[in-house]
Amino acid sequence: MALAFGLSLALRALLTLVFVAAAGTKLAGLSMMVETFEAIGWGQWFRYVTAFGELGSAALLWFPRMQAIGAGLLMITMICGALFHVFAIGRSAVPALSLAGLSAIVAVIHRDQLLGLVSNRIH
Repeated sequence: MALAFGLSLALRALLTLVFVAAAGTKLAGLSMMVETFEAIGWGQWFRYVTAFGELGSAALLWFPRMQAIGAGLLMITMICGALFHVFAIGRSAVPALSLAGLSAIVAVIHRDQLLGLVSNRIH
């Protein structure tokens, strides 16, 4: 239990740092981010949606009984990011998949939160 808590704490801190930094680059309009979202072809509004999604999901990692949801949202974001990197941009998906994997570990550590939500809905 203590090991899982420590691992969760360390991964949540790392993921928060990474996603706050990533969202910051998107919101600041760094040329690399602007070009990346141009390559996707959905317009710059999607850059802002992605940034706010990253910030909100990272924040959920710190709310009681919301860590699994935050981690799950980050995992989905990174899987979608990996697909965009491979099919729209032509870059490596390894960084995005690595973050998805770390997010998945946090989600698994806190899976009882999701099971509790499902159980409450059934009863």
